[in-house]
Amino acid sequence: MSYTHFDTLIIGSGLAGLTLALNVAQTKKVGLITKQNLLDGASGWAQGGIAAALSENDSPDSHIRDTLNAGSGLCNEAITRSVLENGPQAVQWLINQGVPFTRDQKNNTGYHLTREGGHSVRRVIHAADTTGQAVQKTLGNKILNHKNISVLENHIAIDLITSSKLGHSDTKNNCCFGAYALNNQSGKVRTISAQNTILATGGAGKVYLYTTNPDTATGDGIAIGWRAGCHISNMEFIQFHPTCLYHPHAKSFLISEAIRGEGGILKLPDGKRFMPFHSEHGELAPRDIVARAIDFEMKKRGLDCVYLDISHKPASFLKKYFPFIHTRCLELGVDITKQPIPVVPAAHYTCGGIATDLNGKTNLDNLYAIGETAHTGLHGANRLASNSLLECLIFAQAAAKDILNQESTPHVQLPKWDESRVNHADEEIIISHNWDELRRFMWSYVGIVRTTKRLQRAQHRINLLREEINEYYSNFRVTSDLLELRNLVDTADLIIQSAMSRHESRGLHFSLDYTNTQQHAKNTILRK
Repeated sequence: MSYTHFDTLIIGSGLAGLTLALNVAQTKKVGLITKQNLLDGASGWAQGGIAAALSENDSPDSHIRDTLNAGSGLCNEAITRSVLENGPQAVQWLINQGVPFTRDQKNNTGYHLTREGGHSVRRVIHAADTTGQAVQKTLGNKILNHKNISVLENHIAIDLITSSKLGHSDTKNNCCFGAYALNNQSGKVRTISAQNTILATGGAGKVYLYTTNPDTATGDGIAIGWRAGCHISNMEFIQFHPTCLYHPHAKSFLISEAIRGEGGILKLPDGKRFMPFHSEHGELAPRDIVARAIDFEMKKRGLDCVYLDISHKPASFLKKYFPFIHTRCLELGVDITKQPIPVVPAAHYTCGGIATDLNGKTNLDNLYAIGETAHTGLHGANRLASNSLLECLIFAQAAAKDILNQESTPHVQLPKWDESRVNHADEEIIISHNWDELRRFMWSYVGIVRTTKRLQRAQHRINLLREEINEYYSNFRVTSDLLELRNLVDTADLIIQSAMSRHESRGLHFSLDYTNTQQHAKNTILRK
């Protein structure tokens, strides 16, 4: 059990990982590892839906224009066109798998389409307000019943095994042969070899104190890829969702952008609307603009939150299209049919990540990155709402096609994990303390609005934390908490490095020291 071989190793069980697994498993032996249970992860938390040009009054060109506008000049136009032109077929693939999207016979598509910030028309197909959960359950059931897919739950990847780490000098390029993974339950480390390895671990929202992400979003794939030699792009662009429920007992509860798409109004405590003073598009401005507007109003007036009011819509409408939000808010004492919802911005999506091509390939041979872990060029400096699940689908399918076109090669026998010179940790309190410190200074210094001084302070703290964690990692047996903290520190460092190198304000990166936007948009690329 300590050594396993698969044709294809997928690290992560979100929509990207599940889609790729189902698309290669007809002819490949697939291993899929996930930190907790199969359906845990950010994909299942997605409320709004999937954006695609499905209706008669929409087109890929319109979707492309909206994406480019939101991306503030940094979207790769060729990638954007390729992804969005393939959007309808990707959605159809999900329909064919049995995903129960919300129906609407009045619409020419047969499905209800909603509109979100930055979109010029209604194009977001959804399953009520729990789209991610519906998609994940549908695909997850197929995964569990597939004879060629082995699901390794409660496993966390430690590091990739590459030719450079093995000391191979006969290969022209650095090549990935698999990964080491810790079994969280047994504490044993498994060596997994594979012809192709895919990083699909999601984003890094937990690097911040307040986030809409689940606890699993610790930047694992990005950090693992960086340590192995992957190129990293545009990590300064962290999307803060404008509307996370503000309530002491509502951990990470997102209020879908579709609420604003259906007429929700942002208000101050006295009931006054403020978004028209920040954007001509009001509540339907792109997320970066709305998040900064809320942040500005809160700091200016010393507020703990602002309010999102949809109570002017009929109660029957809200219960039909937002049943999950309605029920959860009601449990917490907020009746959205009668009163406004207290909201604050929170870290939501990592627009940067491991640099890949159109097939999800990284600069390491036999290694792919897909989903939020990757930087594909689609999102630019600010992701357009509901493009993320579509990106997962398109790049998972492209990577699967590329993998299936390869010839099989003999697998390389890999060395087993060596822990002969380490001990059990004597004090694990250092991990929780460092985790808390990291998330607090990232929120304070590397948040929605930044300055050079704040970034320098964060960099200094990161350097001190890294010394402690590296010493801890070198002397004690690995645990899930230690690995996640190690990955969070590496990912936070990449965010800070990227932010410090961008001397302008663009999209999600806003600096008080560089408020102008440069004429020519350039990606931030980090290489070891």
